[in-house]
Amino acid sequence: MSNFVVSARKYRPARFEDVVGQEHVSRTLKNALQSGQVAHAFLFCGPRGVGKTTCARILAKVLNCQHVTKDFEPCNTCDACKAFSENASFNITELDAASNNSVEHIRALIEQVRFQPQQGKYKVYIIDEVHMLSQQAFNAFLKTLEEPPPYAIFILATTEKHKIIPTILSRCQIYDFRRIQPADMVKHLQGICSQEGIDADPDALHIIAQKADGALRDALSIFDRMMASASNKRITYDDVISNLNVLDYDYYFQVVDALLLQDASKVMLLFDDILKKGFDPDLFINGLAEHLRNLLVCKDEQTLVLLEVSDNLRERYRQQAAICPTTLLLTGLNIANDCDIEYKMARNKRLHVEMALIKMTFIMSAVPAGKAAPVGTPVEMPEKKTTDARVAAPKSDNQADISAPPAPAVPDTPISDSPAPASPAVAAKGAEKHAMTKVNLADMLEEANQAAQEEVRPREPLTPERARAAWDAYVSQVDKSSIRAILQVAEIEVEAHALAIKVGTRVAESTLRNEASLTAFLRQELDISDLNISIARDEKLAAVEAPKRAKPLTVKERFLLMSETNPNVRELQKRFDLRPDED
Repeated sequence: MSNFVVSARKYRPARFEDVVGQEHVSRTLKNALQSGQVAHAFLFCGPRGVGKTTCARILAKVLNCQHVTKDFEPCNTCDACKAFSENASFNITELDAASNNSVEHIRALIEQVRFQPQQGKYKVYIIDEVHMLSQQAFNAFLKTLEEPPPYAIFILATTEKHKIIPTILSRCQIYDFRRIQPADMVKHLQGICSQEGIDADPDALHIIAQKADGALRDALSIFDRMMASASNKRITYDDVISNLNVLDYDYYFQVVDALLLQDASKVMLLFDDILKKGFDPDLFINGLAEHLRNLLVCKDEQTLVLLEVSDNLRERYRQQAAICPTTLLLTGLNIANDCDIEYKMARNKRLHVEMALIKMTFIMSAVPAGKAAPVGTPVEMPEKKTTDARVAAPKSDNQADISAPPAPAVPDTPISDSPAPASPAVAAKGAEKHAMTKVNLADMLEEANQAAQEEVRPREPLTPERARAAWDAYVSQVDKSSIRAILQVAEIEVEAHALAIKVGTRVAESTLRNEASLTAFLRQELDISDLNISIARDEKLAAVEAPKRAKPLTVKERFLLMSETNPNVRELQKRFDLRPDED
């Protein structure tokens, strides 16, 4: 047991070509080595377990390798390569910034940089988790990082680039590492299985890759765990989902099949079975949403590349997607998303998820044949009413719903797909044994559609005569004479389903824009709810409005008018001996 080495260390790449999923980084570094344009400072950024430190080690090894290959890979046979592989190299120093993050540690590093390498060309310093350095440590490191000795090269690695100060970033060549795709991880795991003599199901390796979430190191750790629990050196799909506490895909396929059949009982029983296995309801509803998304992706051949599953599972998705209406998938996704958002606020979380599943069961019933419901359309559930003397008998299996009488009996009992037929006498006797009937939501929606079609009847075309009549009707009810005068001289032009109102002055334009009731009155009078009204100024109308405006009062006339209105004006004039200016 003491000789056991985890797969992440045992199968750590020793050459650039062995690095998984980072071809863009490997190619760029090899080109830099080939052209001799190697920077003095590198910064490798990316998620955990994607090969940042591995690439830093390979680069450091190549820089000091005594027999570099033609494709600029380390030979792994010379003294420098062997010394590094055995952790005995004096030219390559690895520093963990998480535990060596103070100014003193950086000063000690700077002191080491002053000494030239005894063997090899370069002294390479690999600083992992560099974002953990303190602000003072970063500042102390700036000068050395900007102008290091010609034999010193720094390779920094971090998972959180945003925490590194800009002055450090500007001094480094930055390489962004990507999340490793599940297909690449599966291929790598299959290579390890062949070397270890292990038989692994492809579906099992895909589950491991998906659980790793783009980090190959995590995938290798999970793989070691599966090897420890495997019997007869075989890793099966059932063993993986059992050890990793992953819900079997088959449950989601069965739930969607039940939704297509509108079998609420089967959906509820499947959900109960999932809960008995110890899975959280929120985990199930999120998994169901992802399953519906995958089915939606399979609707188009061009989007199949977005499906990160095994070939067998992809074919199963394709088959189920072929029989799933798009309405079911889109509305189901919307219901699942709303359920997940409101899950934390729900007190009875099981009931909350069950209600979402029941809504999904009634999606197809709520959409008539040949009509698609828009995304986000709420699925109306049957209303609970008191027991009537009659209960509708079920129709044939080919029909989606059972028409309900004017007063359907929908008691507070668990949902059942096979209602027991009841006569008037039985219904009157057994109030405690009600039969659950399905409400014909299709008929309800059809009635709503008919009512909407009646509302959206063909409207009468807008003509200049109708527009002028509505305009005159509005003018006649205006009380203020100033506004009425503006309305009377305004010109009206009909443009399709819009009215263009033109006035002569800026004051008239502002007055009509502030007339809030004008638009509402014209829309109601013309029976056009989406009538668009624009108001613009036409200089030609200014001359037309000018003669109709009252002549402005002179100063003397205004004074006389004010005196008649307020006698104190005369008193004020006499006291201060005021005289109105002559015009």
